Amino acid sequence: MPRLIDKPIHILGIGGIGTALACTLAQGGHSVILIDNHPGKIAEGRKNGVSVVGFETRHIPFVPFDDWVPPTEGFILLCTKTYDNSAVLARLPNKAFLVAIQNGFDPELEQRNHACEGIASFVSECQRDRPVTRITRPGCLHIGARRSITIHEQVEIMSLSNALAKGNLFPVEFVSDIRPYKATKLMYNAAISPLAAMAGVDNGELLNGRLNKALFFALLLENYAILQNAKIPLARIGPFHPDTVSKILHTPWLPGLMAMFFRPSLRGTYCSMALDIHPEHARTEIDAYTGHLIRLAGELYCPINRATFALVEKITSLGLRPHQQHLRDLAHNLPKGVLA
Repeated sequence: MPRLIDKPIHILGIGGIGTALACTLAQGGHSVILIDNHPGKIAEGRKNGVSVVGFETRHIPFVPFDDWVPPTEGFILLCTKTYDNSAVLARLPNKAFLVAIQNGFDPELEQRNHACEGIASFVSECQRDRPVTRITRPGCLHIGARRSITIHEQVEIMSLSNALAKGNLFPVEFVSDIRPYKATKLMYNAAISPLAAMAGVDNGELLNGRLNKALFFALLLENYAILQNAKIPLARIGPFHPDTVSKILHTPWLPGLMAMFFRPSLRGTYCSMALDIHPEHARTEIDAYTGHLIRLAGELYCPINRATFALVEKITSLGLRPHQQHLRDLAHNLPKGVLA
Protein backbone atom coordinates (compact mmCIF):
# COMPACT_ATOMS: atom_id res chain seq x y z
CA MET A 1 0.00 0.00 0.00
CA PRO A 2 1.27 3.52 -0.78
CA ARG A 3 2.12 5.57 2.29
CA LEU A 4 3.93 8.68 1.07
CA ILE A 5 0.77 10.23 -0.38
CA ASP A 6 -0.62 10.46 3.17
CA LYS A 7 2.34 12.58 4.29
CA PRO A 8 2.61 16.35 3.67
CA ILE A 9 3.66 17.01 0.08
CA HIS A 10 6.41 19.62 -0.18
CA ILE A 11 6.42 21.74 -3.36
CA LEU A 12 9.47 23.86 -4.11
CA GLY A 13 8.84 26.80 -6.43
CA ILE A 14 5.67 28.90 -6.46
CA GLY A 15 5.57 29.47 -10.21
CA GLY A 16 3.04 28.42 -12.80
CA ILE A 17 3.56 24.68 -12.37
CA GLY A 18 4.10 24.66 -8.60
CA THR A 19 0.99 26.73 -7.96
CA ALA A 20 -1.15 24.54 -10.23
CA LEU A 21 0.10 21.35 -8.53
CA ALA A 22 -0.48 22.79 -5.06
CA CYS A 23 -4.05 23.78 -5.89
CA THR A 24 -4.99 20.46 -7.44
CA LEU A 25 -3.51 18.44 -4.55
CA ALA A 26 -5.15 20.66 -1.92
CA GLN A 27 -8.45 20.33 -3.76
CA GLY A 28 -8.12 16.58 -3.39
CA GLY A 29 -7.71 16.92 0.38
CA HIS A 30 -3.95 16.36 0.55
CA SER A 31 -1.64 18.20 2.92
CA VAL A 32 0.62 20.55 0.95
CA ILE A 33 3.50 22.84 1.98
CA LEU A 34 4.82 25.48 -0.44
CA ILE A 35 8.48 26.54 -0.31
CA ASP A 36 9.99 29.53 -2.10
CA ASN A 37 12.61 32.27 -1.68
CA HIS A 38 10.42 35.20 -2.82
CA PRO A 39 9.43 37.19 0.34
CA GLY A 40 6.67 39.16 -1.38
CA LYS A 41 5.04 36.12 -2.92
CA ILE A 42 5.21 34.24 0.40
CA ALA A 43 3.64 37.18 2.27
CA GLU A 44 0.89 37.53 -0.32
CA GLY A 45 0.20 33.77 -0.23
CA ARG A 46 -0.02 33.68 3.55
CA LYS A 47 -2.46 36.59 3.49
CA ASN A 48 -4.68 35.79 0.48
CA GLY A 49 -3.98 32.16 -0.40
CA VAL A 50 -2.91 30.49 -3.63
CA SER A 51 -5.10 30.09 -6.67
CA VAL A 52 -5.50 29.05 -10.28
CA VAL A 53 -7.79 31.48 -12.09
CA GLY A 54 -11.24 29.95 -12.43
CA PHE A 55 -10.82 27.65 -9.43
CA GLU A 56 -11.24 28.03 -5.69
CA THR A 57 -8.54 29.84 -3.71
CA ARG A 58 -6.64 27.56 -1.35
CA HIS A 59 -4.96 28.50 1.93
CA ILE A 60 -1.76 26.48 2.10
CA PRO A 61 1.23 26.83 4.47
CA PHE A 62 4.18 28.78 3.01
CA VAL A 63 7.75 28.31 4.19
CA PRO A 64 10.76 30.45 3.17
CA PHE A 65 13.44 28.27 1.59
CA ASP A 66 16.03 29.31 4.19
CA ASP A 67 13.73 28.03 6.97
CA TRP A 68 12.69 24.83 5.21
CA VAL A 69 13.56 21.46 6.74
CA PRO A 70 13.31 18.71 4.09
CA PRO A 71 11.12 15.83 5.22
CA THR A 72 12.53 12.38 5.86
CA GLU A 73 9.33 10.91 4.40
CA GLY A 74 6.95 12.27 1.80
CA PHE A 75 7.02 13.53 -1.76
CA ILE A 76 9.17 16.54 -2.63
CA LEU A 77 8.02 18.11 -5.90
CA LEU A 78 10.78 20.19 -7.47
CA CYS A 79 9.16 22.94 -9.57
CA THR A 80 11.86 25.61 -9.47
CA LYS A 81 13.86 26.91 -12.42
CA THR A 82 16.81 24.60 -13.07
CA TYR A 83 19.29 27.33 -12.13
CA ASP A 84 18.01 27.04 -8.54
CA ASN A 85 18.56 23.28 -8.38
CA SER A 86 22.01 23.31 -6.82
CA ALA A 87 20.84 25.04 -3.64
CA VAL A 88 17.84 22.69 -3.35
CA LEU A 89 19.69 19.46 -4.05
CA ALA A 90 22.37 20.32 -1.49
CA ARG A 91 19.66 20.30 1.20
CA LEU A 92 18.01 17.01 0.28
CA PRO A 93 18.72 13.76 2.10
CA ASN A 94 19.78 10.92 -0.20
CA LYS A 95 16.58 9.00 0.48
CA ALA A 96 14.26 11.89 -0.33
CA PHE A 97 11.47 10.89 -2.74
CA LEU A 98 12.18 13.65 -5.22
CA VAL A 99 9.85 14.26 -8.18
CA ALA A 100 11.26 16.90 -10.53
CA ILE A 101 8.66 18.67 -12.68
CA GLN A 102 10.78 21.16 -14.59
CA ASN A 103 11.84 22.22 -18.07
CA GLY A 104 15.19 21.29 -19.57
CA PHE A 105 18.04 19.07 -18.43
CA ASP A 106 20.18 20.02 -15.45
CA PRO A 107 23.46 18.03 -15.25
CA GLU A 108 23.46 18.02 -11.44
CA LEU A 109 19.88 16.75 -11.26
CA GLU A 110 20.59 14.10 -13.91
CA GLN A 111 23.26 12.60 -11.64
CA ARG A 112 20.77 11.88 -8.87
CA ASN A 113 19.15 8.48 -8.64
CA HIS A 114 15.59 9.71 -8.09
CA ALA A 115 12.92 7.40 -9.43
CA CYS A 116 10.39 9.73 -10.98
CA GLU A 117 9.85 12.95 -12.90
CA GLY A 118 6.92 14.77 -14.44
CA ILE A 119 6.50 16.76 -17.65
CA ALA A 120 3.79 19.40 -18.01
CA SER A 121 2.51 20.14 -21.50
CA PHE A 122 -0.10 22.62 -20.28
CA VAL A 123 1.04 26.25 -20.39
CA SER A 124 0.69 28.23 -17.16
CA GLU A 125 1.62 31.75 -16.17
CA CYS A 126 2.10 32.86 -12.57
CA GLN A 127 2.09 36.49 -11.46
CA ARG A 128 5.52 37.74 -10.44
CA ASP A 129 4.57 38.87 -6.91
CA ARG A 130 1.48 36.77 -6.16
CA PRO A 131 0.84 32.99 -6.13
CA VAL A 132 -1.91 33.35 -8.72
CA THR A 133 -1.66 31.27 -11.87
CA ARG A 134 -3.56 31.14 -15.15
CA ILE A 135 -3.54 28.04 -17.33
CA THR A 136 -3.26 29.74 -20.70
CA ARG A 137 -3.21 26.61 -22.86
CA PRO A 138 -4.59 23.22 -21.84
CA GLY A 139 -2.39 20.17 -21.84
CA CYS A 140 -1.45 17.05 -19.92
CA LEU A 141 0.85 16.26 -17.02
CA HIS A 142 2.84 13.09 -17.74
CA ILE A 143 4.40 11.42 -14.74
CA GLY A 144 6.55 8.31 -14.72
CA ALA A 145 9.83 6.55 -14.00
CA ARG A 146 13.20 7.84 -15.17
CA ARG A 147 15.03 4.59 -14.39
CA SER A 148 14.25 1.00 -13.46
CA ILE A 149 12.03 1.10 -10.39
CA THR A 150 10.88 -1.30 -7.72
CA ILE A 151 7.27 -2.36 -7.26
CA HIS A 152 7.18 -0.24 -4.12
CA GLU A 153 8.36 2.84 -6.03
CA GLN A 154 5.82 2.21 -8.78
CA VAL A 155 2.99 2.03 -6.26
CA GLU A 156 4.08 5.33 -4.69
CA ILE A 157 4.40 7.07 -8.09
CA MET A 158 0.98 5.83 -9.18
CA SER A 159 -0.54 7.09 -5.94
CA LEU A 160 0.86 10.57 -6.66
CA SER A 161 -0.39 10.39 -10.25
CA ASN A 162 -3.88 9.45 -9.07
CA ALA A 163 -3.89 12.24 -6.47
CA LEU A 164 -2.94 14.84 -9.09
CA ALA A 165 -5.61 13.57 -11.48
CA LYS A 166 -8.42 13.98 -8.94
CA GLY A 167 -8.13 17.76 -8.95
CA ASN A 168 -9.40 18.04 -12.54
CA LEU A 169 -7.24 21.08 -13.31
CA PHE A 170 -5.45 19.15 -16.07
CA PRO A 171 -5.35 15.55 -17.36
CA VAL A 172 -2.69 13.34 -15.78
CA GLU A 173 -1.15 10.34 -17.51
CA PHE A 174 1.07 7.79 -15.79
CA VAL A 175 3.73 6.50 -18.20
CA SER A 176 6.22 3.70 -17.72
CA ASP A 177 9.17 5.80 -18.96
CA ILE A 178 9.14 9.59 -18.65
CA ARG A 179 12.41 10.12 -20.55
CA PRO A 180 10.97 10.22 -24.12
CA TYR A 181 8.45 12.83 -22.96
CA LYS A 182 11.17 14.92 -21.34
CA ALA A 183 13.27 14.80 -24.52
CA THR A 184 10.28 15.74 -26.66
CA LYS A 185 9.41 18.72 -24.48
CA LEU A 186 13.04 19.82 -24.75
CA MET A 187 12.77 19.69 -28.54
CA TYR A 188 9.86 22.14 -28.42
CA ASN A 189 11.00 24.29 -25.48
CA ALA A 190 14.48 24.85 -26.86
CA ALA A 191 12.90 26.25 -30.04
CA ILE A 192 10.07 28.29 -28.51
CA SER A 193 11.57 29.73 -25.32
CA PRO A 194 14.80 31.40 -26.52
CA LEU A 195 13.22 32.90 -29.63
CA ALA A 196 10.03 34.17 -27.99
CA ALA A 197 11.85 35.41 -24.87
CA MET A 198 14.56 37.36 -26.68
CA ALA A 199 11.97 38.90 -29.03
CA GLY A 200 9.59 39.73 -26.17
CA VAL A 201 6.58 38.17 -27.90
CA ASP A 202 3.98 35.55 -27.07
CA ASN A 203 4.44 32.03 -28.38
CA GLY A 204 1.92 32.49 -31.17
CA GLU A 205 4.00 35.28 -32.71
CA LEU A 206 6.64 32.70 -33.69
CA LEU A 207 4.08 31.44 -36.21
CA ASN A 208 3.58 34.90 -37.68
CA GLY A 209 5.92 36.58 -40.15
CA ARG A 210 8.46 35.10 -42.52
CA LEU A 211 11.55 35.54 -40.31
CA ASN A 212 9.91 34.27 -37.11
CA LYS A 213 8.59 31.15 -38.83
CA ALA A 214 11.86 30.47 -40.63
CA LEU A 215 13.88 30.61 -37.38
CA PHE A 216 11.34 28.61 -35.39
CA PHE A 217 10.92 25.83 -37.95
CA ALA A 218 14.66 25.59 -38.60
CA LEU A 219 15.44 25.40 -34.88
CA LEU A 220 12.78 22.73 -34.37
CA LEU A 221 14.33 20.63 -37.13
CA GLU A 222 17.83 21.12 -35.75
CA ASN A 223 16.67 20.04 -32.27
CA TYR A 224 15.00 16.97 -33.76
CA ALA A 225 18.16 16.10 -35.70
CA ILE A 226 20.30 16.33 -32.54
CA LEU A 227 17.99 14.03 -30.60
CA GLN A 228 17.75 11.57 -33.48
CA ASN A 229 21.53 11.53 -33.91
CA ALA A 230 21.90 10.78 -30.20
CA LYS A 231 19.37 7.94 -30.61
CA ILE A 232 17.15 9.35 -27.86
CA PRO A 233 13.56 8.02 -27.98
CA LEU A 234 10.82 10.60 -28.36
CA ALA A 235 7.12 10.53 -27.52
CA ARG A 236 3.96 12.24 -28.64
CA ILE A 237 3.08 15.41 -26.74
CA GLY A 238 0.11 17.19 -28.23
CA PRO A 239 -1.42 16.28 -31.59
CA PHE A 240 1.71 14.96 -33.35
CA HIS A 241 4.71 12.74 -32.66
CA PRO A 242 8.03 14.50 -33.37
CA ASP A 243 8.57 12.20 -36.37
CA THR A 244 5.36 13.59 -37.87
CA VAL A 245 6.41 17.16 -37.03
CA SER A 246 9.65 16.59 -38.94
CA LYS A 247 7.75 15.31 -41.98
CA ILE A 248 5.40 18.31 -41.86
CA LEU A 249 8.30 20.76 -41.72
CA HIS A 250 9.98 19.05 -44.69
CA THR A 251 6.84 19.39 -46.83
CA PRO A 252 7.07 22.69 -48.78
CA TRP A 253 3.50 24.00 -48.36
CA LEU A 254 2.44 22.37 -45.10
CA PRO A 255 4.30 24.40 -42.41
CA GLY A 256 2.57 27.63 -43.40
CA LEU A 257 -0.83 25.95 -43.30
CA MET A 258 -0.14 24.41 -39.88
CA ALA A 259 1.07 27.79 -38.59
CA MET A 260 -2.28 29.36 -39.49
CA PHE A 261 -4.07 26.52 -37.69
CA PHE A 262 -2.05 26.60 -34.45
CA ARG A 263 -1.36 30.34 -34.13
CA PRO A 264 -4.72 31.21 -32.49
CA SER A 265 -4.27 28.63 -29.70
CA LEU A 266 -0.81 30.00 -28.87
CA ARG A 267 -1.79 33.65 -28.73
CA GLY A 268 -1.51 35.04 -25.21
CA THR A 269 0.70 32.16 -24.02
CA TYR A 270 4.22 32.94 -22.87
CA CYS A 271 7.25 30.73 -22.36
CA SER A 272 8.76 30.33 -18.90
CA MET A 273 11.91 32.17 -20.03
CA ALA A 274 9.92 35.30 -20.85
CA LEU A 275 10.19 36.69 -17.31
CA ASP A 276 13.92 35.99 -17.15
CA ILE A 277 15.08 38.27 -19.96
CA HIS A 278 14.95 41.80 -18.61
CA PRO A 279 17.62 44.26 -17.40
CA GLU A 280 17.18 43.39 -13.70
CA HIS A 281 17.51 39.64 -14.21
CA ALA A 282 20.68 37.93 -15.36
CA ARG A 283 19.71 34.25 -15.22
CA THR A 284 17.87 32.07 -17.73
CA GLU A 285 17.53 28.34 -18.29
CA ILE A 286 19.33 28.56 -21.64
CA ASP A 287 22.01 26.10 -20.48
CA ALA A 288 19.36 23.53 -19.49
CA TYR A 289 17.71 23.90 -22.92
CA THR A 290 20.11 24.90 -25.67
CA GLY A 291 23.28 24.14 -23.75
CA HIS A 292 22.13 20.57 -23.18
CA LEU A 293 21.39 20.11 -26.88
CA ILE A 294 24.80 21.50 -27.87
CA ARG A 295 26.53 19.09 -25.49
CA LEU A 296 24.38 16.26 -26.81
CA ALA A 297 25.22 17.16 -30.41
CA GLY A 298 28.96 16.80 -29.90
CA GLU A 299 30.51 17.23 -33.35
CA LEU A 300 27.14 17.34 -35.11
CA TYR A 301 26.59 20.61 -36.97
CA CYS A 302 24.10 22.74 -34.99
CA PRO A 303 24.69 26.38 -35.98
CA ILE A 304 21.30 27.73 -34.87
CA ASN A 305 21.59 26.35 -31.35
CA ARG A 306 25.13 27.66 -31.00
CA ALA A 307 24.17 31.11 -32.27
CA THR A 308 21.03 31.16 -30.09
CA PHE A 309 22.99 30.22 -26.97
CA ALA A 310 25.59 32.92 -27.62
CA LEU A 311 22.95 35.59 -28.26
CA VAL A 312 20.90 34.84 -25.12
CA GLU A 313 24.10 34.92 -23.06
CA LYS A 314 24.96 38.30 -24.62
CA ILE A 315 21.49 39.72 -23.98
CA THR A 316 21.50 38.70 -20.31
CA SER A 317 25.11 39.68 -19.61
CA LEU A 318 24.59 43.16 -21.08
CA GLY A 319 21.15 43.61 -19.52
CA LEU A 320 19.48 44.17 -22.89
CA ARG A 321 15.72 44.32 -23.24
CA PRO A 322 13.74 41.86 -25.37
CA HIS A 323 13.22 43.11 -28.92
CA GLN A 324 12.38 41.75 -32.36
CA GLN A 325 15.76 43.06 -33.53
CA HIS A 326 17.42 40.20 -31.65
CA LEU A 327 15.82 37.71 -34.06
CA ARG A 328 17.03 39.73 -37.03
CA ASP A 329 20.53 39.72 -35.52
CA LEU A 330 20.32 35.97 -34.97
CA ALA A 331 19.34 35.32 -38.59
CA HIS A 332 22.04 37.70 -39.85
CA ASN A 333 24.77 35.87 -37.92
CA LEU A 334 23.85 32.39 -39.15
CA PRO A 335 25.97 30.76 -41.86
CA LYS A 336 24.65 31.22 -45.37
CA GLY A 337 22.07 28.62 -46.38
CA VAL A 338 21.03 27.62 -42.85
CA LEU A 339 17.64 29.33 -43.16
CA ALA A 340 15.45 28.34 -46.09
